[in-house]
This record gives sequence, structure tokens and C-alpha cells, in this order.
Amino acid sequence: MPPYALLDNPVRRYAWGSPTAIPALTGTVPDGTPQAELWMGAHPSAPSRVGGRPLDELIAADPDGLLGPDTVRRFGPALPFLFKVLAADRALSLQVHPSRAQAEAGYADEEARGIPRDSPRRVYQDRSHKPELLCALGEFEALCGFRPAAGTARLLDALGVLAPWAALLRDRPAAEALPVLLRRALACGPAELAAATEAVTRAAASGGPYTEACAAYARVAGQYPGDPGLAAALLLNHVRLTAGQALYLDSGVPHAYLRGTGVELMANSDNVLRCGLTAKHVDIDGLTAVTSFRTGPPRILTPEPGTLEFPSPAAEFRLSLVRPGDHPVRVERPAPQILLCVAGRALLCAPGHPDLALPPGASAYLRPGAGPVELTGPGAELFRATTGR
Repeated sequence: MPPYALLDNPVRRYAWGSPTAIPALTGTVPDGTPQAELWMGAHPSAPSRVGGRPLDELIAADPDGLLGPDTVRRFGPALPFLFKVLAADRALSLQVHPSRAQAEAGYADEEARGIPRDSPRRVYQDRSHKPELLCALGEFEALCGFRPAAGTARLLDALGVLAPWAALLRDRPAAEALPVLLRRALACGPAELAAATEAVTRAAASGGPYTEACAAYARVAGQYPGDPGLAAALLLNHVRLTAGQALYLDSGVPHAYLRGTGVELMANSDNVLRCGLTAKHVDIDGLTAVTSFRTGPPRILTPEPGTLEFPSPAAEFRLSLVRPGDHPVRVERPAPQILLCVAGRALLCAPGHPDLALPPGASAYLRPGAGPVELTGPGAELFRATTGR
């Protein structure tokens, strides 16, 4: 394989996806169906292809050549990250990801109990944690982490619903109150959900201090009528990102993406514990065991000056922006990486190899190596995914 190769990437067509956002990025004609995620990587369920061959098969045939000996030593003979374009027209499920230790224990337990991998009650598909980072390509809304207890109590007071919840948040430390309330939320009855739905809908039209958050909650209630995820959502921070802002989601952080388009980079895992806004299995005991009940406002990230890198503690991945400008950028290749062009037109060049053009929506896989590779393209903007330090 040459130093770089064009990726042919699969589109995942989940019901919550936008029918237009990914086609607009890639310059293709919408077909009227939801296109939720564009996957770039070597995940075995939907790998990118290089020259017609699945990338995971190519890596398996030559892990040292395509990943580099250091990456193989650190993570084994598989690409440790999955890169995506995510385009949501409606809310994804409210969910939490386990830590590595929790994933290893959960996987071993489900294997020992003989739960089939394709069972709807199966939670742990692998032994890995699943930290992730999402960077908005435009306006993007999400729920992320537990709001400070006093703020949630004030919100419930303003809505005039779930008064016992507000009292509990005032009377007990958040670390004690929130596990109780999350369980209550997931067992919320029709009358309480109807009252909460009516209250957030009314508050969304009020012009008061909670208008923006309640408009998001009201949309969620309309998309998932009668789902107890609405009650759980009231405990979480509502977040609005603009283009170039990002969220890092570590193990245990409850979150849901509500609408918008962004690039998402994560550890190559399928482990998800759901807590609402879904018809899929919800394991309440397992969920509360892995959830972090820390409170506070979400940390919104911007790329660090100079490097244009988004700060992340994840070993499996690192995300940065690349803007070639008027001068070529030398692309160092100490580890495998994927470049995704989101604006302009970029060109990859290496001595002895044909240039590779990357228009918006196109991506390339760069194998590790010492040879010079240059990136040009005035006005081009690319996201670079690679392993963490």
C-alpha cells in the first residue's frame, strides 16, 4: 500500500439520521432515506474499503505495515479508533459507556452466562471502553452529564413537576440523590410523564430562563412519546455547540445527541448501556453500576492554538484540524491516521506516488512511515484522526 489511499466509506442508515446532511458534505444526491453516520475505519461490521478490499482485512494481512509496530504493541493488530460523520435529525438514545475494567467484567459475565452476541439483552460486545469526542460542523445540540443539583431543583420548581425529586436534590448530596432519581426516572409512570411533557412544552414557549433547554426536552418528548428517557433527560445539562466546538465524553457520562452534524472519534468499541429514548433493552442495574453521578457544567472544547488539536485523555485517539493555507503542510506519520476533508479541496503528495485529491466529504488512510508526505490546498479544512500519545 502506498503512503496514502482513498477510502470508500459505508453509510449507516439509522432512523434518527438526516436525509440531507451527509449527501451535502459528500456532494451526492439524497435518496430520501435517513443517512445517519459515515464510517471511516476498520470496524468489522462496516469497514472502509481501499481499492475494493475491506480495510480490516488489509490490516489483518499486514498489521505492522498498516498500523506500525508501536500501534500493534500498544493496541494489538487492529485500528484502535473509529472515525465518523454523524448527522442527526432526531435524538439518539440516552446512553452511557463503561470503563475498561467494567467492560472486561461485563463481557466476562455475559460470556459465562451464555448470552448470545446477537441477543437484544446483550450489553457487552467486547472488552473495551468507549470514550468519544464529537466536534460540531454547525449548530449541534446534546445532553451531557448531570446538571448541578441545585440547578435541577430550580428547573423542576419552575416547571411545577416532580416536586419530591427537587426536595431530594436539596436534602441529600447529589452523589446519593442522583442514583435514586435515575432509577425513579426509568420507572416513571404515564401520568408523571404526561405532566412533565406538558410542562416542558409550556416552558418552551414562555420566553423564560429555561426556554432553550425546555424546547429541546419538548422535542425529545414529541419524538419518543411516553418514553421515560424524558424524565432522565431533565437531570442532564442541555448543550448547544457551534461549528468547531467539541465535547469529550469519558466513561460513565450520560449523554444523548439531539440534532446536528459533527465529526465523532471514538475507541473502536460497541459497548453501550441505554437509559431511555429507545426501544432497545435497558438494564437498569447495569446502567446505574457504570454511571458517573458527578455533577457540573459540561466542558466545551476548542482546538488548542498552534496545534489545532482537541485535548483528550484517550490513548486510542486524537483529533485535530489541519488548514494548509497558502503553504504545503508536511504530514508526519508516526502512527496510522485518517484525513477527512470538510471544506475546500486538498491534495496529498509524495515522491514517486500519484497525487491524491480530497474534495469535501472524501477521506484518506495514511499508513505510518518516514517518507515525506505533503498536504496542500488553500482554503481547505481537514480533520485528522490518529492514535493518542
